[in-house]
Amino acid sequence: MPILAAEPSVYPEELFRTDATSLGERHLYVLHTKSRQEKALVRQLYAAGEAFYLPLLRKRALIRGKVVSSLLPLFPGYVFVAVAPADRAHAIFTRHVVRSLDVPDQQGLWDDLSQVRRLLDAGLPVTAEAGFAPGEAVEIRDGPLRGLRGVIQRSASGQRFVVQVDFIQRGASVLLDEAVLEKADD
Repeated sequence: MPILAAEPSVYPEELFRTDATSLGERHLYVLHTKSRQEKALVRQLYAAGEAFYLPLLRKRALIRGKVVSSLLPLFPGYVFVAVAPADRAHAIFTRHVVRSLDVPDQQGLWDDLSQVRRLLDAGLPVTAEAGFAPGEAVEIRDGPLRGLRGVIQRSASGQRFVVQVDFIQRGASVLLDEAVLEKADD
């Protein structure tokens, strides 16, 4: 079976380069997909010119003595779309979507997804976080991730900085030195 070329994980590319006001009449929706159908849905959205975001993590595996690299969804089962309410039906009525979730806090989800995008673009080894443990809210004060807000979790490997997507109760984390963190102002 041939290995497919990498496909866009965000369309348009500049989707999270501005603020939520750039959406205009479009709204953010969370599409809950059938198992392992995220990329198939994204292909259809891309072909239709619909704005979407599917955060992907690069995973490496050793298969029959060869290192194989693949891109897997950071949040399996979820694709984020930015469409006009009338155009939402195009994405919902594919055979890939289980349900569409309305987002009451548009700005909050936009901010969370923007932070996830920055975290993934930084090139650091990111880990998917399935749930949230109680922790202290922090902000990164130095480096390429300066200004990101999240929660610190202590683990055996050190300090994990977690960016949360509250709406779906998932997150992404990176291992950071405590020296670049400061307590966040509420």
